[in-house]
Amino acid sequence: MDFNLDETQQEIKKLAAGLLEREATRERLEAFEKSGAAYDTVTWKALAQAGLLGLVLPEDAGGAGLGPVELAVVLREVGLKVAPVPVYASLALAAVPIGLHGTAEQKALLGPLTEGETVLTGAYREVGPAGEIATTARRDGDGFVLDGVKTFVPYAREASRILVPARVEGEGVDEGIGVFLVEPSAAAVTAQPSATSEPLSRVALDGARVGPDALLGGTADGAAWDALRRSAVAGAVALASGVIEGALALTTEYVKTREQFERALAQFQAVTMQIGDVYIAKRALDVAAWAGVWRLAEGAADTDEVLAVAAYNACDPVVQALYTCQHLHGGIGLDVTYPLHRYFAWGKQCAHLLGGAEETLDSLGALVAQEA
Repeated sequence: MDFNLDETQQEIKKLAAGLLEREATRERLEAFEKSGAAYDTVTWKALAQAGLLGLVLPEDAGGAGLGPVELAVVLREVGLKVAPVPVYASLALAAVPIGLHGTAEQKALLGPLTEGETVLTGAYREVGPAGEIATTARRDGDGFVLDGVKTFVPYAREASRILVPARVEGEGVDEGIGVFLVEPSAAAVTAQPSATSEPLSRVALDGARVGPDALLGGTADGAAWDALRRSAVAGAVALASGVIEGALALTTEYVKTREQFERALAQFQAVTMQIGDVYIAKRALDVAAWAGVWRLAEGAADTDEVLAVAAYNACDPVVQALYTCQHLHGGIGLDVTYPLHRYFAWGKQCAHLLGGAEETLDSLGALVAQEA
């Protein structure tokens, strides 16, 4: 594959990078963190006005109809600037599966998103291994009754809809996994700890009733769930790719300018070797992440396997690299008035959302075994 971005993708990168350079300044991030707001509404509106929130939305919903690579370009820039905006939740966890599988009425929910007037999200995780769905949707008359618990759902309170994967049961028969568009008011939403300023919630569905129009695409064949989980993984590794690049740039500048024993830290061999390790971890994730989103865009048979490789790199080598960045900064690396802590927190949160190193390795092993 060609890892170079095409002309359109380069323009998207330039646009996103320039906008976030202006909006997600250190001063703005510090002010935002003191505000207690769920997300930076000014930056969110700016992304909408620049057309970046509509990139992956279908054209009949007012979007540009672009795909996973273009979304990864934007998410990587968001991670690079650790910008507190719900791009991952709204696009990767919600807009992508709605755009691919939604009915005309369901796609109409995407219109306000292009204007930055609403937030959407998806309940990708629940208790247990990633990809296993215990939540159920029981047919009841012309609607469904949902039961189950979803965990670490970003922006659940702020979203107009939450995409909830569930096993559809009808007359005692498992009909497959469907994805339901649920209003937050229909569930019990409680806050959960978050490594970053991004709000995470536990969403309990205790007999929540939804109408027939809540089932995404009107089918429970698993296609909508496949779209959601692949987009969730691809989006998280793209974010992590930007995060480690930002952390590496900050650390490189620090060791070049910080002196000990009248020498810059970068002149010490041990420091050089450690910075090299961080660079290798970053490049390994870059390669896996771009390979994964490209295969996702092409509908390749090994998409899940390559995304699992990227997820492992985001959960283990990159997290270890972030520890190294903190170590090379010394005490200032732990200071919340210094920007490195944001990159560390974001990197850890991406790893949590992906399930952690052991789980991603288990998933990769299972996929490799299927090929044997």
